[in-house]
Amino acid sequence: MPIVIKTDNLGKKYIISHQSQERYTALRDVITSNTKKVVKSITGKYSILPAKEEFWALRNVEFEVSQGDRIGIIGRNGAGKSTLLKLLSRITEPSEGKVAIRGRVSSLLEVGTGFHPELTGRENIYLNGAILGMGKHEIKKKFDEIVDFAEIEKFLDTPVKRYSSGMYVRLAFAVAAHLESEILVVDEVLAVGDSQFQKKCLGKMDSVSSKDGRTVLFVSHNMGIIRNLCNKGILLDKGKVNFQGSMEETISTYEYENQNILSIWKNSKDTDKSEFFDIEAVTLLDEKGSSKREFFNSENIIMKIDLMVKEIHSKMLILLFFTKHGETAFTYPIFLASKDSLKKGRQSVFLEIEKFLLNEGTYFITIDNSLHCIQGLTRYENILNFEIRFDKMEGMPALENVPGYFFPLLNWRLEE
Repeated sequence: MPIVIKTDNLGKKYIISHQSQERYTALRDVITSNTKKVVKSITGKYSILPAKEEFWALRNVEFEVSQGDRIGIIGRNGAGKSTLLKLLSRITEPSEGKVAIRGRVSSLLEVGTGFHPELTGRENIYLNGAILGMGKHEIKKKFDEIVDFAEIEKFLDTPVKRYSSGMYVRLAFAVAAHLESEILVVDEVLAVGDSQFQKKCLGKMDSVSSKDGRTVLFVSHNMGIIRNLCNKGILLDKGKVNFQGSMEETISTYEYENQNILSIWKNSKDTDKSEFFDIEAVTLLDEKGSSKREFFNSENIIMKIDLMVKEIHSKMLILLFFTKHGETAFTYPIFLASKDSLKKGRQSVFLEIEKFLLNEGTYFITIDNSLHCIQGLTRYENILNFEIRFDKMEGMPALENVPGYFFPLLNWRLEE
């Protein structure tokens, strides 16, 4: 098959400013600033961080994509996945190197990308088609399919700024998938939609690739979905291509390299901040308060979440626990709605996962920082993982490869 995408020494550099741009000045900032002035007056100089520094989101990225390939791009947060898709979609220009693309690219990267908020859904369909270089007649042929797929016929003549995030994504994906582009680029924005629509989207991506010969590039943290959809994979790590090959080999490499993630996750300063509170750190502890990531099924697991509360508001954390195959083991919401329990400043939330609950295996933790049950405001993907092993208990046979997510200790009895 012909090569449709080829990158050569591709790189993207950003300039990071370390000057404070906070909405308010905290007491600690005043103390820090005054301390710097005192030190400078004594020593004549001080330097903690430069005002600006270079950050390479991608560096020396080289790969080829053939027509009809379904490429899964995986990696931890900050690996450069979204930046790569923006370069391939021509949303941003590379700082070095080049990318050659053969064919029209249709992309769905963020909610609202490519839509004008003041225009109606109908008008935005024609606008997106025109951006792709399609004529009015070509767009009209696909129009009914797009509206039917997006399921927004009732709101077709409503400005999209009044759409919910789910409606936005449904229409955006329908436009991207149905208009005549040779390459479809999709970030994990589909997570905003409901599970039924996600399945519909995944089926459509599989169809346009296998039947129409279109190329699909898909970023996801869900290994189950990406394993089923994609035939080839690219693993990014700290802005560089760490591995490329079959999707199964790529996922195996990713899982092997992340099996020893530490039991403490600390939020970087580059992570998007929430208006109400930030998650500063997450730690896995045993009952003695020791930090670790490997537990027997006979041990309780304590999860400590450190928060910096900025404003008191009715919010909740959605904790999602995934298996190593990307399947959801279980979900748990923590409501932070009580003003008695939530206060401004630093505060910690403790969650206890009881012993004899989970089956043997590796579990990955994702946290959604949500407002009034609206997901996707701030999402901390795969920040930690932990291992559950069967304890050798008296009177119990040796067990391994037991199916299922849970292995609870249940009471049972015999009766004559």
